[in-house]
Amino acid sequence: MNIKDTEEIKLFTEIRDLAKEMSFPAYIVGGWVRDQLLKRESKDIDFLLIGDGLLFAEKLGKKLGGVKVSLFKTYGTASIHYNDYELEFVGARKESYGEESRNPTVESGSFEDDLDRRDFTINALAISLNEDNFGEIIDRFGGLEDLKKKILKTPLDPDITYSDDPLRMMRAIRFASQLGF
Repeated sequence: MNIKDTEEIKLFTEIRDLAKEMSFPAYIVGGWVRDQLLKRESKDIDFLLIGDGLLFAEKLGKKLGGVKVSLFKTYGTASIHYNDYELEFVGARKESYGEESRNPTVESGSFEDDLDRRDFTINALAISLNEDNFGEIIDRFGGLEDLKKKILKTPLDPDITYSDDPLRMMRAIRFASQLGF
């Protein structure tokens, strides 16, 4: 896949340029990447920043002409409705779960930490928006092969993944049904 051929190039270039200006490595992650590879329409795009995702979203909102930015400080996420797109921004994070609650303890993390916490290999795919490898797909867990084989696998130990968040089992059923996996 080459994002230079997509209609989103202008938006991605704006994000790349702002990320470079702020010295925040930036990536598209998750469902949009999966859906593009499956040639499915998607207007929800998640961005992972190695830096403050909320601050980045606020600056991007101004750069895009003063569009409204919704901040969800509890979760460390921000969203922007831009044209027909729903854009979500988050700083890289890692999560840990205690036995007493399904709600994770969230702390800053690395790019790798953030991908590790994802539900399935096909949702742990990323596309770099960085100048040195703009458009490159990053696949740490074999998600591209899993897409070809039409299988759902967790990036890490499934016992831990499903114990951390049992709702992921329902997501697995939904994805299997929607995607024919």
